[in-house]
Amino acid sequence: MWLRPNGLQVGRMRIPLGVVAFIFESRPNVTIDAAALCLKSGNAVILRGGKEALHSNLAFAQLISEALQTARLPEAAVQVVNTTDRAVVEELLKLDTYVDLMIPRGGESLIRYVAEHSRIPVIKHYQGVCHVYIDKEADLEQAFAIALNSKVQRPGVCNAAESLLVHQAIAPEFLPRFVERSTQLGVELRGCPVTVSYGAGRVKAATEEDWGTEYLDLILSVKVVDTYEEAVKHIRRYGSDHTEAIVTRNYSTAQDFIRSIPSSLVLVNASTRFNDGGQLGLGAEIGISTTRLHAYGPMGLRELTIEKYIAYGDGQIRE
Repeated sequence: MWLRPNGLQVGRMRIPLGVVAFIFESRPNVTIDAAALCLKSGNAVILRGGKEALHSNLAFAQLISEALQTARLPEAAVQVVNTTDRAVVEELLKLDTYVDLMIPRGGESLIRYVAEHSRIPVIKHYQGVCHVYIDKEADLEQAFAIALNSKVQRPGVCNAAESLLVHQAIAPEFLPRFVERSTQLGVELRGCPVTVSYGAGRVKAATEEDWGTEYLDLILSVKVVDTYEEAVKHIRRYGSDHTEAIVTRNYSTAQDFIRSIPSSLVLVNASTRFNDGGQLGLGAEIGISTTRLHAYGPMGLRELTIEKYIAYGDGQIRE
């Protein structure tokens, strides 16, 4: 709260968004996560999962309904769509009178479809074309561990690295070892001509398409850059505003990277795998937003609310 000269007390209060429609293709545990987050933040939620988990989602829906009854909360606060018919989604996207926010989480085709057809505001949890840039002043041991962890610790998730950029000054020392170890771990490398030359026959030639691809698999594109500026330019062109990391011991370079890269999380000397609500200390999340309005990055309880203004008066009128 703050006091105005006329005695009016003005403040802001957090309130729920309203009714959230969540369309997802993820694992069925997301059903529970999303239901709990929306309920705890005061929102109602309509959940529509993928066909692969329909029976699990419906079982969870029954458990949620029973829990709401026990807690004397409205059963309709959490609803799970009981069909995978796409026509239901088409109708849901038209309900702008009743639904306040649409959140699609899944493959690129799903998110594009929702964004193009929705009459309701959409927060996109879009693809993660995440990069790790190894600067010329990187600690080699840190760089090696961070690059490997970012790719192989769990390759099928949105915060896994899909592309590795290496400064040419450090490439002769870094790349041969990285190629050897990553291929031992089952990673398929697709590189620029310089990377191929260091690969001893274990690196495929990358195509233009590789630089902007979210593999969600043990595949990594690798490019040697001549300068730090070239790395930033590459990331801004091919990245998806999700997660980017730099490995460097140069403070000024790290600070410039943070300012130059607009992604939802920018890391210095750490794995891209940390773009996660739990890992960042935010608690559970409904997803990682790559839309800059109104939430950006992991969406937890706070991001499922919005602020409204309130004012207390004592008879004040505007002159």
